[in-house]
Amino acid sequence: MASEAFDGSIRGNERFRVAFYNVENLFDYFDDSTTLDDEFLPFGGNHWTKARYQEKQQKLAKTIIAMGGWEAPELIGFCEVENRYVLITLTQFTPLKAAGYEIIHQDSKDSRGIDVAAIYRPDKFELLDYHYYQLKFPFDTASRTRDILHIIGKLPNQDTLHYFVNHWPSKFGGEFETQPKRMFAAEFIRHKADSIMQVQPNANIIITGDFNDEPYEESMVDGLKVQTELDQVQPTDLFNMMYPIRYLTGTHSFENEWGILDQFVVNGNLLDNKRTTFIKNKTAQIFDMSYLIMEGATGATRPFRTYQGPAYIGGYSDHLPVIMDLVLRNND
Repeated sequence: MASEAFDGSIRGNERFRVAFYNVENLFDYFDDSTTLDDEFLPFGGNHWTKARYQEKQQKLAKTIIAMGGWEAPELIGFCEVENRYVLITLTQFTPLKAAGYEIIHQDSKDSRGIDVAAIYRPDKFELLDYHYYQLKFPFDTASRTRDILHIIGKLPNQDTLHYFVNHWPSKFGGEFETQPKRMFAAEFIRHKADSIMQVQPNANIIITGDFNDEPYEESMVDGLKVQTELDQVQPTDLFNMMYPIRYLTGTHSFENEWGILDQFVVNGNLLDNKRTTFIKNKTAQIFDMSYLIMEGATGATRPFRTYQGPAYIGGYSDHLPVIMDLVLRNND
């Protein structure tokens, strides 16, 4: 596991840090009769108590603060949050309170009740609008999955940013059987990006999330129709920032193999450093601080998660966060 040197310096109005974090089953400890949350109750299978909940919240807050360096990240997408309450607790009853985060959240139709959401700093990001898109699979109309969150906001240099937060259907039930759903999600989001760029050729678009596919898999390459060569990217192309490091590192470990499920896909405008908003060094980073990683019995490393099977081990998440910096120039 290796990443470039972490930049913890103050960003001011010259840079803007975006992040994404799968926070692994961030459930409260109350029963919600409308969702399948029974295992995350004090008397449920995981013995999920108020004390464990509060400890997880403090650990997530510590990680988010560390992700920012000298100032908290400006915009963070999340997946696997149960409801607005867990985000209120996270932003109001931990050291994150000092950052003054605002919340974007809506309950989805997901059977387990887990949602995508975001928090942002209103001092650095002016929220203009947001939409939740419900994925309805024509080939499996009974299926319920997470919505896609589309955030539109203004950066400190007055440029507009479109930020999409995703949590695509998992491979649970078989990779082959579930692949059409991820392909459908990919084609849906590509259509949204194309629609924006048709109306706004100068748009800045970031598509992030836990895609449950690797950067080299079909949904991420063919479904999103990404350009895979950085030096060939045109303004209206999409490029996966994790594609160049696809075999080198990871955000998640399955059967002792690291893989990158958490990614940033951007449009070509953001890779043009002559523009007023562009990606610093044309790179994204996996936030792989040592305290977020543990060593298993075999010596293999993996993210330090909250539960290992049924056993509570009191970690952070089974995914590592990803971060990326935008360089901002004034529109003079």
